[in-house]
Parts: sequence; structure tokens; C-alpha cells
Amino acid sequence: MPATIVSDPVVVSAPETTPPPPTTSSSSSAATATDLKTQIEVEFAKCDCCELTEECTQAYIERIRERYQGKWICGLCAEAIKDEIIRTERLMSTEEAMAKHMSFCKKFKSSGPPPDATIHLITAMRQLLRRSLDSPRGLRSTPTSPTNKVAVGDQIRHGRGPGLVRSESCFPTLSG
Repeated sequence: MPATIVSDPVVVSAPETTPPPPTTSSSSSAATATDLKTQIEVEFAKCDCCELTEECTQAYIERIRERYQGKWICGLCAEAIKDEIIRTERLMSTEEAMAKHMSFCKKFKSSGPPPDATIHLITAMRQLLRRSLDSPRGLRSTPTSPTNKVAVGDQIRHGRGPGLVRSESCFPTLSG
């Protein structure tokens, strides 16, 4: 999948700099050169993974292409590729991680958006609520509050102990 560069150059002004005071007759050409340096030409590049379009300088585009075997990869996909390399339990090259991420992006794009986003959200929330209500409290992996063994008469029950118990006064004793 070749990178697409939209070749509509855009001129972006860099932070203003004060040119040095004129000293010679060639000062007008020096001022013109300074003015040209303050303007940077920006191009639009389309990511080979997710097809996101970013504004970048030509130098930046070239650096990214060198890093990713001639492909233009946006910042978000570059982070996902780095994360893929870190997460894997075996040694993985950048090319392998990039191929895996591109495959993921391709599957994601081919699935398409849901026919009705509102109904999709409602269905997802319903499933989440059902899962949380169907799972018994004792079997949750991270309980909302710890359960302790509480002695009630002659029986030992699992449950919450008494709430906050004050063992002393909250006010320090005043001696004197």
C-alpha cells in the first residue's frame, strides 16, 4: 500500500525573529533570505496503516519513511507499533510489528461502522450491565471492598466487618 502525499504545499509562518540591523547594501537580500527561512512548506501525508492525514514537513516525512521501510506511518500507528514490540514475549522486528499492526488496521477498516451507532451503544451498555449483574459478588477478581472473617456468636462468617471503629477520641488530650 503506497503512501499518498497530497502535493498542495501550505506555507506556515515560523515564530517571528528579528532580523539583524542593516549594515550594507546587501541587507535587503539578507532580509529576504531571513523572511524565506521563517516560512516552512508543509505537505499532507496519508498514513499507510490507518489512512489518517497529517501535515508534515518534507524532512519529517523522509525521516519517518527511513524508519519504517519507505512507508509513511502516522504518530498514533508508530506508537502502536512500538507497543506491539514491547508487549510481545519474543523478539520482534519493526517490520513484523508493522505488518501485524497493518493487518489489524485492515481488519478494523473492513468491519465498517455499525448501521446505527446509538443502537450499538445501547446494546453494548446492556451487555456490560448484564455481565456485571450475572457475575456473583464472591467470584469477582477485584472486589470493591475486602471481605474478612467475622465472628458472629459461635459462627464465623465471611463478610464485611464493622465499619470504622474509633478506639480513642479524635481530640488530643490537653495537659496543662
